[in-house]
Amino acid sequence: MGEKENPIKIQVQALPDEPGVYHFYDQNKRILYVGKAKNLKKRVSSYFTKNHTSGKTRVMVSKIKEIRHVVVANESDALLLENSMIKQHQPRYNVLLKDDKTYPWICVKNERFPRVFSTRKKIEDGSLYFGPYTSMKTVRALLDLIRNVYTLRTCNYELSEAQIASGKVKLCLEYHIGNCAGPCRGYQLEAEYGEQIDAIVAILKGNLKPSLRMLNERMTRYAAAMEFEKAQQIKERIEALNKHQSKSQVVNPKITDLEVYSILSDPTHAYVNFMQINDGAIVYSHTLEMKKQLDETEEELLSVAIVEIRRRFNSVSKTILLPFPVSVAETIKVEVPKLGDKKSLVDLSLRNAKFFRQDRFKQMKVVDPDRHTKRILSQMKEDLHLSEDPVHIECFDNSNLQGTNPASACVVFKNAKPSKADYRKFTIKSVEGPNDFASMEEVVFRRYRRLLQEREPLPQLIVIDGGKGQLSSALKSLEVLGLRGKIAIIGIAKRLEEIYFPGDSLPLYLDKKSETLKIIQQLRNEAHRFSLKHHREKRSATAIHSELEEIPGIGPTTAAKLLKEFKSVKQIKQRSIGELEKVVSTSIASKIHTYFQS
Repeated sequence: MGEKENPIKIQVQALPDEPGVYHFYDQNKRILYVGKAKNLKKRVSSYFTKNHTSGKTRVMVSKIKEIRHVVVANESDALLLENSMIKQHQPRYNVLLKDDKTYPWICVKNERFPRVFSTRKKIEDGSLYFGPYTSMKTVRALLDLIRNVYTLRTCNYELSEAQIASGKVKLCLEYHIGNCAGPCRGYQLEAEYGEQIDAIVAILKGNLKPSLRMLNERMTRYAAAMEFEKAQQIKERIEALNKHQSKSQVVNPKITDLEVYSILSDPTHAYVNFMQINDGAIVYSHTLEMKKQLDETEEELLSVAIVEIRRRFNSVSKTILLPFPVSVAETIKVEVPKLGDKKSLVDLSLRNAKFFRQDRFKQMKVVDPDRHTKRILSQMKEDLHLSEDPVHIECFDNSNLQGTNPASACVVFKNAKPSKADYRKFTIKSVEGPNDFASMEEVVFRRYRRLLQEREPLPQLIVIDGGKGQLSSALKSLEVLGLRGKIAIIGIAKRLEEIYFPGDSLPLYLDKKSETLKIIQQLRNEAHRFSLKHHREKRSATAIHSELEEIPGIGPTTAAKLLKEFKSVKQIKQRSIGELEKVVSTSIASKIHTYFQS
């Protein structure tokens, strides 16, 4: 192929073996994708040499008409540049970072006698900002704690030395009820107020020790001076701080100034939890939702999320805890704990990610049921190694009691929900006695022979209630019909909820809480219920027929005819000879009437 025919190949060959960021463009010069690489040439060439399993990746590669790149000093710089360019251009095929809303901050205002308040706007005026916090409830709790412990002003007067000396500012209600010490009238010195602010800044950073030490000293001083009322007020503030510390502390208080990250992913989304730890306490926690666009690995997703979260939260911690190693800035120390308190923190972070995902699923189920269904089907496809989403699933179950009245049932789920109009009952015809394997072979053959004859759509997945034996029997029928390999089929054994696949000697064990297992269990339970109901109906009908057939001259056909007309034996007992004659002959009607009257 000539150079003019394949310009992309020429562009790939020209790429350097250096770390950097690459950009893919379509024929309209629109940016499709931004990525980072340790080696630009190797990474970019892999897009054009690999057989991609993801359909989205194949489509994207087919649209690439131009490749541009930026060489950087190291992989850490590549991470930062990649994040910046994704934010700027929002390419179609990059991971979408969700929930980029405005979060509340706690501001320590840059002014004389600084105010401390919540805000959603960051102004570059030299003020200190702490956060952002993901919950306004957390912000209120912290501000309430600070106001219970310290006397701060809430007014917005400019308290310059001249303004205070003028005496023009009137004392407000906050002063009279003891919440403010009156700096506006010079009743509180700037140095004393500044000590409070230093202690508050330490609290907001998660360090309560300076405040507790200062308050204990003050309480001791008041008690020694016999000022017991003031000492009691300080004691109450110490108790408030201790209560907050005991509620916040989760691990060893020696663990301080580090961040914890964990990731949980499914076929369409990933959820990255972040926790800031100081003095063994969680200062704040946040979970970032990411929508996958291509076939990204958890390592790639987590590295993107760390850069984004640290940007959003102005994180400067030098140590981060992770569930597995990923590439981050060289100035950051990465730890992957295996035991102890740090491992407990990583586990706790993962639990937070799981709870966040559960909440999102519950909301999605109500707000966007179609997306909820699509997500479940995608998860089933991944868990069960299917080639397509199992939109149409059928499940079979046999039911018999001591070999009598064998019956089978097929239940149908469409879009992960029961489709009761498509349920089917089967009366076993070719099998003598209790033989689950032969019964399963018969009903599976009859079901799919009929669908083929009537040219009805076949399911993407068949579930057999039973282990290897029942699964093998069902496979025989699919083989005869030429459907083996065309429809995915699994068996579920009830005792340990093992999932069996054709040809696999070892079963698959799904997480007991996984939605895939829950759907399969729901299918199995519904098939069992429907099969048992059919079995009971047959037993009941047999018992009724037997009672009628005990009457001389009454056979199965006549008994069925009577039941069809009068619905039950009780109704037949209550009918007169004249009413019975409308259905059967006079002699038969007389025999029935005489039998039940006697």
